[in-house]
This record gives sequence, C-alpha cells and structure tokens, in this order.
Amino acid sequence: MIYIFDGSLEGLLTAVFEWFERKPGKVNLRTIKTHQPDAFTETFSVHTNRAKADRVWSGLQKKLGKEWMRKFYCAYLSELPEVLNTLFHFVCYIFLHPAGAEKNYGNEHVLTVSKTARSVEREKHRMEAFIRFKHTADGIFYCGIDPDFNVLPLIVNHFKNRYADQKWIIYDLKRHYGLFYDLSTVEEITVEINSQILKNPTVNQLDEKEKLYANLWKDYFKSTNIESRKNTKLHVQHVPKRYWKYLTEKKID
Repeated sequence: MIYIFDGSLEGLLTAVFEWFERKPGKVNLRTIKTHQPDAFTETFSVHTNRAKADRVWSGLQKKLGKEWMRKFYCAYLSELPEVLNTLFHFVCYIFLHPAGAEKNYGNEHVLTVSKTARSVEREKHRMEAFIRFKHTADGIFYCGIDPDFNVLPLIVNHFKNRYADQKWIIYDLKRHYGLFYDLSTVEEITVEINSQILKNPTVNQLDEKEKLYANLWKDYFKSTNIESRKNTKLHVQHVPKRYWKYLTEKKID
C-alpha cells in the first residue's frame, strides 16, 4: 500500500498516526507531487491533522532525546524525496521497539536518518561561515543564498545573536523565501521581485560605501595571504568551490 501525503512535516507525522491506527501492513510513503498512480497498488490519502501530528511528535519526544529529535528534523529539512519514506519508517521503528532503538545503526532507516542529518548540519555550518552581507541603500544588510538543503530554520539563532544590532535579510533563492530581522524579531518573508536582482543587487540598491568596503576586504585578504604556503587542494577541501560565490574575497570585478 502507498500512503499519499502533502509533503509537510505535520503530514508525515499524521501518516504515522494513521498507520498505527489502521495497521495496514507494509506501507510506502509518497508525496502528492511524486506519486504516480497505477492500477495494481492500493493507495490511502493522508489528510494532515494537527492534533494527530502533535500526538505523534509528543510520543516521539518521550522515546528520543534532543539529539535525535534534531537529527529527525534535519533529515526532513534535506528535502530529499526518498528521505520522507525513510523518516516514516524510522518513526514507526522507534515506536515499535524498546528505548534505545535509535542506537541500532544496523537498521537502514536509523543509519540513513543519521547520515542525512549530518549532511544538513554540515551545510548549516558552511552557511554560517560563508554568508557575506551587502549593505543596501535603505540600511538593511542583505545576502541571497541557494543552499543544497533548507537550512534557514537552522541558522536563525546564529545570525540573530551575532548580528543583533543591525537589520538583515537572508533570502533563499532556490526556495523563494527568506528571513528578515528587524532588531527585535525574525520573520519569514517572500518577495515578488526579479530573481536576478535578488541574486545580485544593483549598484543603486547598495549603500554607496559598499564597493569601498568590498575592496578593503579584498586588499586585506590579499595582504594576509602567504603565497609560498598556498595549498589549493586543502583550501578547496575546506571551502568547496560552490561556496565561493558568497565570498567577497573570491569575486573579481
């Protein structure tokens, strides 16, 4: 049987609730977007229910510690289609077995959730390290990003704490939403504007001193770089080339 749901976290948790209530046997989870109907497979449409999802989430918190609850959430944020089915089976496995089942890395679902969460956490840390803001003409610091995974929910606290005294926007160009900090709270925003402008703000949209600051940073980077100790292979290992587009010191005018 195939369970079809809307792809949301609440929908996934609702699917778990429905499975335990119905006990239909072996089930695979598919989103509405990825499901391809056929005449031989029975399907069940999962209608997202907040109350049912909350019950499953509360039960999961009793079975898992904070570390594994975070791993579960990080794996979900990977947005990998195959991971949704894995998460469904992972939760069912946890509920069907005694405490400590998450330590059984011999289970394919446990292993996949752990590995996927590790990849998402790595992307989170790289975004925190490599994001470079540009100062706009209206006084807001802005950066457009397109991370491999949906890490915006994971980097909120880092930037809110580190840049608490300035307004900023971090916009995910791939997922078409962003975070706006107004000196007190962080809000999720969407912007209806040309994607090219969001990716590379024009000179008129930037503060008149932005170019000067960028050149000063590039000069500083060059002056501290010791050519004789240059190790490109090691550098790329720590700063993969796909992140260079975020770094002011890597851009050539």
